[in-house]
Formats: sequence, C-alpha cells, structure tokens
Amino acid sequence: MGMKDTPAAQPEALRYAALLAWGTRAGLLLLVLSFAAYVSGWYVPHVPLERLPSLWGLPVNAFHEAARTPQSWDWELIVMHGDHANMVGIGVLAACSLPPLLALVPLFLKQRNGVVYAAICALEVLVILLAASGVLSAGH
Repeated sequence: MGMKDTPAAQPEALRYAALLAWGTRAGLLLLVLSFAAYVSGWYVPHVPLERLPSLWGLPVNAFHEAARTPQSWDWELIVMHGDHANMVGIGVLAACSLPPLLALVPLFLKQRNGVVYAAICALEVLVILLAASGVLSAGH
C-alpha cells in the first residue's frame, strides 16, 4: 500500500494527536528538569541521600512514618523538594489526555451524529477525574 492509498486522517484524530503530543512533551520535559535539579543539588531533598539506605528495607507505612513523607494527595505539600519535584511531571503525564478529549467535544458537536462521541469524550474525562480524586479507592 503506497502513500496515495493511505486514507487521510480525520480532523478529530489530528487534533487529539497534536494536543497529546504537546502534553507528553511537557510532562517529559518537566521530568527531565526536575531530575536535573535534584541531582545537581539545586533542590534540597525531603529525605537526605545519606539517610535513604537505612529506610529502603522498611515496609511502606514505616518508611512514610520515618521519612515523614505525605501520602495520597498530600504530595503537593512537599513538591518543592528535589526528591518529590518529579511528581509535577508525573501529574502532567497522567492528565495529558484530558485537554485532547475536551478539545474533541466541540468538533463532535458540529457533526450530525457527533453528540454520542462528544458524550463519550466527556464521560472519559469524568472517569479519569473520578479515578484521580481517590473517591473510589478501596482499602484506605
């Protein structure tokens, strides 16, 4: 199959791909920058490097207690520390599908039968936000 036989990409797919590419690039850039800031010593770590070997063997609850690290959504309280700054990049990567999904809604609503697709996109956003909120977490 040659290039002439390849079907043209739909505008929805192009918009979704472009926005997703920007989101992933931004998240990866933030990960690289936060790691570089951490290893260069620009950010002071929450847990000093020399203390880590004594904490590695602990069960997770004991580790959190000994290191005084927050759990669940409380990580944003110590994100200014080098060993937790990477959480910003991880958060961007985790959320980078939301803007593309939301950007598809107006495109689908302009189409004759696009209401169903727009609703699916909106429901996907709601499911992602609900999952990220921790409301449905079990065992905590």
